Amino acid sequence: MKKIMFVCKKNSRRSQMAEAFTRTLGEGKVTVTSSGLESSFVDPKVVEIMAEIGIDISNQTSKPLSDFNPEDYDVVISLCGCGVNLPPEWVTREIFEDWQLDDPQDGDVETYRRIRDDIKQRVVKLIETLS
Repeated sequence: MKKIMFVCKKNSRRSQMAEAFTRTLGEGKVTVTSSGLESSFVDPKVVEIMAEIGIDISNQTSKPLSDFNPEDYDVVISLCGCGVNLPPEWVTREIFEDWQLDDPQDGDVETYRRIRDDIKQRVVKLIETLS
């Protein structure tokens, strides 16, 4: 079973959504964690827009990448273009991708939903590729 790490700058929006979709859609196929270059908080708007589609992330927390060992992961996905800032041991895993998604932080709820839906599509493709 492949182990996936989603990384974003603060692990508060995009990586939290990616973790939730992967946990839900990849159950029994992959294991998943998310983290940030630094930890912060899970954006309440992200909790709300994920709840709209029946995924509860209210218990997810923001975690720093430094708490994890790169050798424990097969797949590393950066969601914000922060791949250039990751230590080499993270970008040299079996699969590394940088999705470079916009940060919905300053947008309205429709921006959050657009990013959410984009992440879902990418996660579906990722799980299909790994299965």
